[in-house]
Amino acid sequence: MGQGGVAVLVRTCAQFTDARGREEVGEESVVQATRITLGLPVHRIGQLSEEIRNVDARLTRLVERRAPQLLDVVGIGPDTAVALLITVGDNPERLDSEASFAALCGVSPVERSSGRRQFRRLNRGGDRQANAALHRIVFTRLRVDPRAQDHYERRIEEGRTRREIVRCLKRYAAREVFHLVKQLRPAPRS
Repeated sequence: MGQGGVAVLVRTCAQFTDARGREEVGEESVVQATRITLGLPVHRIGQLSEEIRNVDARLTRLVERRAPQLLDVVGIGPDTAVALLITVGDNPERLDSEASFAALCGVSPVERSSGRRQFRRLNRGGDRQANAALHRIVFTRLRVDPRAQDHYERRIEEGRTRREIVRCLKRYAAREVFHLVKQLRPAPRS
């Protein structure tokens, strides 16, 4: 069932909570109980959706005050920007270069060899929330950004695997974010 079908079901179930009737017995009471039962989760979904909108608005305001340049980048929304800003704020001493930021986010390349072939994999260390934020950036770009889509297609034609391409795109995203947030670092303490 697609998004449109789900929306129709939710709207239909939402109407059930509005149906206030007299207490009935027999088959009608079962139908009424079923309608009420279907309507209650929909009401809760509406409440949670409103809470999510409020939190998103607050996060957006916070990011706009601290690093509005992040929100101008394709693939970075308020939640992703906040995760990256937390990483930057928690580790200012580790932000000397874009390579150190990439290592902090767990997207620095690590040499690996099978004996016959040498290749790279992603560093599995680092801040997992920042890594997840970079992951969201990459996959959003692969969906909506023609430049990322062209890069992906070019690399596929070269014989790269999806995993290798995503690793490179995460590293590119980390480089871009580093240059956007490097001026946010606090001055060293004396």
